[in-house]
Amino acid sequence: MAKSRDRKPAKRRDKKLGGGSVRRKANPIKDPDINIDYKDTTLLQKFVSERGKIRTRRLTGLSRKHQAEMARAVKRARELSLLPYAVETVRETRAGRGDRGDRGDRGERE
Repeated sequence: MAKSRDRKPAKRRDKKLGGGSVRRKANPIKDPDINIDYKDTTLLQKFVSERGKIRTRRLTGLSRKHQAEMARAVKRARELSLLPYAVETVRETRAGRGDRGDRGDRGERE
């Protein structure tokens, strides 16, 4: 009878090690010679999330060169106030808080 330590460990497929087949997104910028301009805010807004964060290459499908150009253009457009740094969001109140209001507002003590 073979001992358990003689067996080889089961091979696991790890996604980080290339175990699964992940399909890459197509580059949305078809022409490789196109320059991404900081003044073209409609194009840049496609690569920025609703909260104002620059999307990653994994989400945008851009090449490394185009992603770097796009990030640089977004940062320049933000500096010149063509794009916002952050979008103002409206917070919803949590259910079950009651009428306490703000946490710092304790009201009168009795």
